[in-house]
Amino acid sequence: MRLEKSTAGLVLIIFAACRAPAALFAADPPARPNVVVFFIDDLGATDLGVYGSKYYHTPNVDRLAADGMRFTQAYAACPVCSPTRAALMTGRYPARLHLTDWIPGKHDFAHQRLRRPGFRQELPLEEITMAERLHAAGYATASIGKWHLGGDGYEPTRQGFDLNIAGDAAGSPRSYFAPYRGREGQMMKGLQDAPEGEYLTDRLTAEAEKFIETNRERPFLLYLPHYAVHTPLVGKPDLVAKYEAAEPAGLQRNAVYAAMVESMDQSVGRIVAKLAALGLTENTLVIFSSDNGGLATTEGPKTPATYNGPLREGKGWLYEGGIRVPLIVKWPARVKPGTTTAEVVSTIDVPLTIAAACGTAVNEQVDGVSFLNVLTEGGHLAERPLYWHYPHYSPQGSRPGGAIREGNYKLIEYYEDQRRELFDVVADISETTNLVEREPQRVTAMAARLAAWRQEVDAQMPAANPQFTPDAQAADGSVILPGKNADVHGVQLRYEPLPHKRTLGYWTRSDDWVSWDFQLDRPGKFTVELLQGCGTGSGGSQVTIAVGDQSTGATVKDTGGFQQFELRPAGTIMIAKPGRHVLSVKPTSKPGVAVMDLREVRLVPVK
Repeated sequence: MRLEKSTAGLVLIIFAACRAPAALFAADPPARPNVVVFFIDDLGATDLGVYGSKYYHTPNVDRLAADGMRFTQAYAACPVCSPTRAALMTGRYPARLHLTDWIPGKHDFAHQRLRRPGFRQELPLEEITMAERLHAAGYATASIGKWHLGGDGYEPTRQGFDLNIAGDAAGSPRSYFAPYRGREGQMMKGLQDAPEGEYLTDRLTAEAEKFIETNRERPFLLYLPHYAVHTPLVGKPDLVAKYEAAEPAGLQRNAVYAAMVESMDQSVGRIVAKLAALGLTENTLVIFSSDNGGLATTEGPKTPATYNGPLREGKGWLYEGGIRVPLIVKWPARVKPGTTTAEVVSTIDVPLTIAAACGTAVNEQVDGVSFLNVLTEGGHLAERPLYWHYPHYSPQGSRPGGAIREGNYKLIEYYEDQRRELFDVVADISETTNLVEREPQRVTAMAARLAAWRQEVDAQMPAANPQFTPDAQAADGSVILPGKNADVHGVQLRYEPLPHKRTLGYWTRSDDWVSWDFQLDRPGKFTVELLQGCGTGSGGSQVTIAVGDQSTGATVKDTGGFQQFELRPAGTIMIAKPGRHVLSVKPTSKPGVAVMDLREVRLVPVK
């Protein structure tokens, strides 16, 4: 039975998820720790110096890691923001909460095969949050920054926080410079007096410093969920200029985003300095993480924001670049400095760990476990699977699906066609080799566990879209079939969404193939054109393009590079009837390492 909020403060030193270490119950235990949670929006797992970035300047976060423990296999509960934030508050999977997409979410479109399920537009009030748990135990509590878990009636002050600054239903500000307005144009709560031109990250930091100063004599929970580094990408001019003059590091080269990252890092430095100035460092538990992977696709001005390599893809995707996140914990009283752990943890574990550290009970049903023993003893967590459920089309291009990680393996299952991909994410961190054919028994077992978990948490599933209309014929009679709309068949072939690719690639197997649904109103004879690229020495593959019983063949040209595209004719096809059709491209031979990269197929009417 779920506890009502009025009884959430009953303290039984029993931990539902994980037994606290014996040191917590020593004869002379330390005072209950203060808790500071930095939760950064859209910060990628490789966007920090301590996680390998050579472009972004993050000395304060790097120092936080040097003074504490850094996790190398930490995951967000969802590849987008609101569900992960709900998991952080509750320790429960977004699927169990029926809050599975960013609020309000992406509307259904005719070109999508599935319709999204309805989902909660707020964190339900009956959920017990980490703030309510600590508030009942005598903590002062503040949420300063992004909330994105409901508006009026569901704001932070209804969920256990004494103080709310800037938190409402919106997922991003209209501007990072004052005056600060939310999504609907209203002034952000508590920031109405901001001087024009003030930078939002700096102001939220100042409010957090004020809260720490005010509550220095009592235990406190400071939740500092910065709007940074989410779009709109806006940095302070001097920092932007600094990075415009700097050398890019591979595909991390966005000067505006880099400026936002540095402002965020300065915020961390200021808060750590404030704790030190007040003599609070030793017994303050500081947790730093983010809500999903970095935005690596085009989505508005100045995007993509970052590049998550060697992780695959980014925000909105169930690949590692979308769900793996930085996690750093500093607690001088209990955590040995300069330590690193490969323990696999998730957002759902953070509130359970905070509860265990603070000696507060967790009596309601949760999905996470405490990793306090990892922090304080260098211990290990019991083996368990982690699950993801994202039954939505993301703005970044991903399709509805779910995933399970078990041991070193991660299985992704797509809901449109039940396509499955299996990766060893320890040996193959970039998820380049799909193991479904090599490990059929593992695939079957993991898929069964994923299905059983969905049933257990009552996961809401998408339904068939009765208005589904595939790629339609243009006014001039042509049909454009872009790679992003293709259905891939086989093992290795995949669509690569990043802006420097935007292509069907990894076509290393001759029995992998691709198809498109399309709608034809005016049938007739069409020239088939392929926008293809092919690396030196790999030309000469033979492919067959077919629509129904009509087909034509083509020889792939060596263009000097897989990302050097040429639009080439590939014969003609007669399509006699209007209506819905399927076009397929299948290799018949592959003399080189790959068939080709294919960006799009065009059907051009023959006049």
